[in-house]
Amino acid sequence: MSLKRTGYQERLIDKWIDEDLKLFGAISIEGPKWCGKTWTSLNHANSVVYLDDSTENFDKREKAKMDVSLILNEETPELIDEWGEVPEIWDAVRHKCDEDTKKGKYILTELTTLRKSEDEEKIHHSGAGRINRIKMYSMSLYESNDSTGEASLQALFEGTQKNKPTQKTSIEKLAVLIVRGGWPENKDTEDNLVYRMPKSYLKAVLDFDIDKDGIKRDRMKMEMLIKSLARNESTVVSNVTLISDIEDYTTDKNYQLSRNTIADYLRVLQKLNLLENQEAYSLNLRSKSVVGKSQKRHFTDPSLACAALDINPEKLMNDIKTFRLFFEALVERDLRIYIEYLEGKLYHYRDSNGLEVDAIVELPSGEYGAIEIKLGSNEIESAKQNLLKFSKEVKKEPTFMCIICGLWKDVVRDPETGIYILPITALKP
Repeated sequence: MSLKRTGYQERLIDKWIDEDLKLFGAISIEGPKWCGKTWTSLNHANSVVYLDDSTENFDKREKAKMDVSLILNEETPELIDEWGEVPEIWDAVRHKCDEDTKKGKYILTELTTLRKSEDEEKIHHSGAGRINRIKMYSMSLYESNDSTGEASLQALFEGTQKNKPTQKTSIEKLAVLIVRGGWPENKDTEDNLVYRMPKSYLKAVLDFDIDKDGIKRDRMKMEMLIKSLARNESTVVSNVTLISDIEDYTTDKNYQLSRNTIADYLRVLQKLNLLENQEAYSLNLRSKSVVGKSQKRHFTDPSLACAALDINPEKLMNDIKTFRLFFEALVERDLRIYIEYLEGKLYHYRDSNGLEVDAIVELPSGEYGAIEIKLGSNEIESAKQNLLKFSKEVKKEPTFMCIICGLWKDVVRDPETGIYILPITALKP
């Protein structure tokens, strides 16, 4: 019996779930809370067992702790929601997958890999070959119907993208999209209230999630780190710089952080799926200059950076410097979702001579595109020159070059340079 929900908004990940259920005995969908993992999984499952820590699911959880087989007996694909509450489920599912060659038996969901050491010890096998892990993100603009999809990464790579007219998005709308984020439950919220849900998200993380591995952490210090990451959103900064930034914002020595504390707290935020940093790209470019290796800092969704700094749409419009950085984060969130849909990866580029490119999208074939991200159309000419300089500096030229702009109308290819220019609200995979 299908559990498909009425009014379900299709996600790009649905394609991968359908395909992987035909290839593997089980799949594990991992990602930040509230991104839609359970809702999406229900649309592919025929039965479900909820194991979260709510009172109503106590009996199922206790049964699973006594004997995992008591809950692994429903119609397949069977969804086991928040399986991490009973870590033994992972190995039990793996054994079930070994019993026969049947595919698509189980769908597992989990929002965090931050576990107590004794729980980690209950997971003995990676699940390789039996359980395939799928990463899920918050919604892209295309998934939330805020992008028309008149331009596509696929067409850019193939050189088949046509010039098309689109409707220019207002700066007010862009501010709302950034502050609102890609959370399904926030999609239809009134514009003046969209900031509240991401703030609630961070509060829940600080109040309940940062100690899930049984290690007590200082809530204030974690909040200070989150605020520092927000101030440095879409930039390349070291842990030392984060410490210095935090020290600039506090005079209380009790709340200064050491390198070890920063490293531990960042690891926690990674395991809670709050961070999605952008790696540096150098493997195939063979630049004449030394290429940097530092990651660009990102929250998994730009709305979290806004929430950390108490920014609503009106405040964002009154701070253009921050607006530019957070718009870049919005675009790179979408680029990550789109390029991973095409089985590729997202990077950034920075060399020792100071030449930077905001985003590099690479396909499994090694073909790559170089993308500059600009909020206003007044920055397009400088972006063109930067991309042209980049293409001359690297030995392997990009398959395409593109400028993604916020306040821009139409999808066009510049006749002189061949560089595509398009608004983010027209892009899809």
